[in-house]
Amino acid sequence: MPSTLILALLCVAFVATHIGLAGDGVRAWMIGRLGEIRWILAYGIVASVLFGLIAACYARHQFDGPPGPGLGAVPAMRWALIAVSVAGMALMGSIFAGYFDSPYAVFAHNFREPYGIERITRHPFFAGTVMFAAAHALLSSHLNGAIVFSSLAVLAAAGARHQDAKLLRRGGEPYRRFLETTSMIPFAAIIAGRQRVVWRELPAAGLTAGLALAAALRLVHDSIFAHGGLFVIAAVVGGAAIIMLVSALRGLRQPRAG
Repeated sequence: MPSTLILALLCVAFVATHIGLAGDGVRAWMIGRLGEIRWILAYGIVASVLFGLIAACYARHQFDGPPGPGLGAVPAMRWALIAVSVAGMALMGSIFAGYFDSPYAVFAHNFREPYGIERITRHPFFAGTVMFAAAHALLSSHLNGAIVFSSLAVLAAAGARHQDAKLLRRGGEPYRRFLETTSMIPFAAIIAGRQRVVWRELPAAGLTAGLALAAALRLVHDSIFAHGGLFVIAAVVGGAAIIMLVSALRGLRQPRAG
């Protein structure tokens, strides 16, 4: 089977299971049969296995298949897309400054007023991922790369909409106000006059960390997927596991209602 088709099928499975298994109906059904901890473990295992297969397959076949958009061959487009990618990584890094006290924290949703980077985009990680992945898809000189990075962009955009709908059902009016005064698209709510930037609230450390990571990855760009993509798999899967663990521990410390 051609590597392009294999990657496409893996990416479809990854996006579908990542969103589908997190839906309220499926989630409630699975928790009822497995318990919450086992469901979280099962969800994490499915996502990790599929991501690992995608990364390993792409590491082996990233230069195979038909040509991709290849906009990196146009100097002006190349630098513009690199700038978008770097800005996306800065947004992705900023989320860790306030994630555990945000409405999106896995085990402890805190439905509060927008703060810091949330005034620019309520989904800094998702918005940053869309920017980073879409830019890389357009830069890709081979279709295999365009497929992988496009799937990440689609997952991030769909994930943001899915998360908003889910949290609106759980958070009610407080989250509705949060949605009305913020935007997924960076700066859209500010341009529309529904929000403003408060510079002192911005997570300078998180933004700087994101920029530093972008610079470091650029230095090792040609070897990121070396050793069968092992570095990428370990970084993504390990990072997600650490975030889930910290979220769980913080959730256990919070007082229970009633």
